[in-house]
Amino acid sequence: MNISFEDIVEFASWFFLVYGVLIASGYLFSAFFSIFEIREYKRKNNFGNETALLQTSDLPKISILAPAYNEGLNIVENVRSLLTINYPGFEIIIINDGSKDDTMSLLKEEYQLEEYQHIYNQDLSTKKIRGIYKSKNSAFDKLMVIDKENGGKADALNVGINVCNYNHVCCIDVDCILEYDAMIKLIKPFLNNTKKVIASGGVIRVVNNCIIEDGRIIKVSLPTKLVARVQVIEYFRAFLMGRMAWSRVDGLLLISGAFGMFDRSIAIEAGGYNTKTVGEDMELLVRMRRMMREKKQPYSVGFVPDPLCWTEVPQTWEILNRQRNRWTRGTAETLIIHKKMLFNPNYGILGVLSTPFWLFFEWMAPLIEFFGFIFLIIMVWFGYLNWEFFLTFLVAAYLFAVLFSVTAIFFEEYSFQQYKKPKYILQLLITALVEPVVYHPRVMWAAVCGNFDLLRGKKSWGEMSRAGLKKMSK
Repeated sequence: MNISFEDIVEFASWFFLVYGVLIASGYLFSAFFSIFEIREYKRKNNFGNETALLQTSDLPKISILAPAYNEGLNIVENVRSLLTINYPGFEIIIINDGSKDDTMSLLKEEYQLEEYQHIYNQDLSTKKIRGIYKSKNSAFDKLMVIDKENGGKADALNVGINVCNYNHVCCIDVDCILEYDAMIKLIKPFLNNTKKVIASGGVIRVVNNCIIEDGRIIKVSLPTKLVARVQVIEYFRAFLMGRMAWSRVDGLLLISGAFGMFDRSIAIEAGGYNTKTVGEDMELLVRMRRMMREKKQPYSVGFVPDPLCWTEVPQTWEILNRQRNRWTRGTAETLIIHKKMLFNPNYGILGVLSTPFWLFFEWMAPLIEFFGFIFLIIMVWFGYLNWEFFLTFLVAAYLFAVLFSVTAIFFEEYSFQQYKKPKYILQLLITALVEPVVYHPRVMWAAVCGNFDLLRGKKSWGEMSRAGLKKMSK
């Protein structure tokens, strides 16, 4: 059987067309499920219920773990924010992961730390702890600081899990600002649930250019830089139209490492955070879910659509490229580690829907798009391109991308309305028009490079320098 170049061109053309239709259909279904999930959440939850919960003595106590590596710009402001959380019983554990800057000295000076003898079990293997510190000032009695040898974020979190006192563990990035009621909302999925809740997550928002005083956001603003402003829309899509939909069908594979809560005993039983992957947050949740499924124990993973946590996103293309490179490698590593789950009905929705979707439409999408671009160049070179069909497809893809982003903005306005000024909405709409042309090709290329780096065996995070929250609040 002879296969001509024309046959290859026809097959490839149909492949890219069908793939585009499938991925668009997936996004449409996610939007459909998300709107119902948001409506149901808003109907069932109100401020009065949370006020009543805060007045009860039966709420579980929470350990908040925040790894810190070279966080001198943010550390004092962030600890101040954490100390103002409105929750009856919690502890804050900052894990200094061998910082080379003044992170530890700033903590010692600002919070009057002194060495503290603390007995704990070494449930998870970690790098050596240099010292554990508590404050001499009773105003900071909820704060504990651990100084350890550098081992990476996953190792730092495992140290926190070993040392902490409570079974509900909230893991956050130290550059985050939490809403005052974040803990009461994040703990709610664990309460009065007929199934064992092993984890819960919440919506992340972009803090760049917001006004911050005493660890609280007093004015929400849009980032002035395009690279950060596009990420506002990205986060709308990811959380309000992505994870909300997966939560609806019980297929959530990822709770953001920036802000998520876990059952400590289940996390330890699953082996804690994997120090050999750069996607430790996703990998841990998948491993916990896989373990519970294999043990045939009923369980649940919660997700809260309220904006509970604000984080600083990359403000330069260089830092963004490093972040997306790492995200790609983390996704790929998780799927490879848990390849047994792919298309396996024994894992329910996770096996037949979640992991295949992440394989084909998260991990492979940038690669397929990249090879589609190469295919386009070949078509033009040999004169096989149907310009009328191509331009129609290109316009349709662009309009769909813009419409999807506009829908995400609508979801934000329908749900929690963090950006109240009309000028902010206008800026977001203009950003949605620009994103497919200016922003998307860059993150696609970063993901492609991430796959090449994965093949080369790259394991490092890369430097992720930040502007710092003090600088933003001015």
